[in-house]
Amino acid sequence: MKVLILDDERAMHTIMKQMLARVEGIERVECFLEPAEAVEYARKEAVDVAFIDIKIGRENGLQAAAQLRALAGGLDIVFVTSHKEYALESFETYPLDYIVKPISRSRLEQTIARAFERRAQNAADKQAEPRLQVRALGGLEISGVQGGRVRWISRKSAELFAYLLLCRGQFVAKGRIIEDIFLEMPIKNAEIYMNTAVYQLRKALTPLGMKAIVQSANEQYRLEMREVAVDFVHFEEQVNQWNRGTDSRSGLDEGIALEQQYTGALFEDNAYQWCAAEQYRLEQLYMSFAKRLARELAEHRRYEQVVIVLRRVLALAELDEEANLLLLHAYREQKDRLALQAHLRHYADLYEQQLGLPLPAEARSFMIL
Repeated sequence: MKVLILDDERAMHTIMKQMLARVEGIERVECFLEPAEAVEYARKEAVDVAFIDIKIGRENGLQAAAQLRALAGGLDIVFVTSHKEYALESFETYPLDYIVKPISRSRLEQTIARAFERRAQNAADKQAEPRLQVRALGGLEISGVQGGRVRWISRKSAELFAYLLLCRGQFVAKGRIIEDIFLEMPIKNAEIYMNTAVYQLRKALTPLGMKAIVQSANEQYRLEMREVAVDFVHFEEQVNQWNRGTDSRSGLDEGIALEQQYTGALFEDNAYQWCAAEQYRLEQLYMSFAKRLARELAEHRRYEQVVIVLRRVLALAELDEEANLLLLHAYREQKDRLALQAHLRHYADLYEQQLGLPLPAEARSFMIL
């Protein structure tokens, strides 16, 4: 297991490395004082677990955690801090654990054991044949692989499923779920509604033989992911794999097929406030991937496909400068003067109306063509 430590105290680096050196299965430990250095390292090297101090000088370790999560969705994040007040906020990145300093060796070993257990579970999940298909990009639709869809008994039972799904198999405390999903209710009512939602969720999954995937223990809940195929999890894994791959023609064709798998924002039709950060992260993952795909398609002069990809990108972020310039370039290379002029006018209007500014100089250069 490869470990990253981000903490602005060198003493913590020494202490953590000494304790981790005694834990079986730890292959490498890299320590960083600055968030930017840690993120850059994770961009180039595989990391399994990141121990992050929430307060790093004047910077916020929560932001670094979000950046690291964006690079690798399967990364386990453990917050190590003396600042208890950040505990709730830290759960937006769905950490594996939260340890308050000072750290004992036994507590650290317990966390590492959980990380190993989760990796073993994930490996087993990948080998298992899926019995449930989850489409969460562009909405929320659950169906059995042999037919039949989940019919939700209530909106809260559907939201509970979505919430547990986003935790990717990790146990979540009942109190945390209540704070995120039933916040508007008095605590006694919230507990009753929570229990009802769990019952309704299990009942809705029963016709597909999947009631048992909603598990509970010690006032905590999780989804057993072994037999569940989830579109956004698959999409992220495939994007990360494609980014490490080739720009050959077969690789580009795979990229085109992969781009089409992003069918909308996470749980798009449902205004779940607790998923905003993950929704944004997945959208940014798609945007970055799609623009890279467009650049590589352009290098191979496959401009029709460049246009298709970039139109989808601009539907999400119409002022994205890189995407607009790539689209203008594609129209120019296609010698589609009408499309080029129409998009230039549209882009200029957007800049004037939303920003009160003229077009960037690089975009204006297309006007003389």
